[in-house]
Amino acid sequence: MTDKIIAPTDICELSHFHKDAIDVARNKIPSDEEILSLSDAFKVLSDMSRLKIVFALMDTELCVCDICHVVGMSQSAISHQLRVLRSANMVKYRKKGKLVYYSIDDAHVSNIIMISLEHIKHTK
Repeated sequence: MTDKIIAPTDICELSHFHKDAIDVARNKIPSDEEILSLSDAFKVLSDMSRLKIVFALMDTELCVCDICHVVGMSQSAISHQLRVLRSANMVKYRKKGKLVYYSIDDAHVSNIIMISLEHIKHTK
């Protein structure tokens, strides 16, 4: 039995450019600074623990102790993840006496997560 080398069929066989399409595509790409910020946001959301925290906060405000119970992590681990989420403007907090309550910073965060989850479920 001989191994056959199969040429890929998902690439162009000709070198041809479509100037109009290229111009449209180039104009859709945000600035490098915006791309870097978006990449950083996805990096923040790429952590399982942080995603669980974001899901827990989507429809309600929770104190740090509540988040620990919901997510099943220690307070120090939750605090670390909340600092990362807060620095990325994904969550916000308020103090009430000795308690600190967290919530989603704005609807955009929830929308990103829910649209991504919908996509994942759709592709299965």
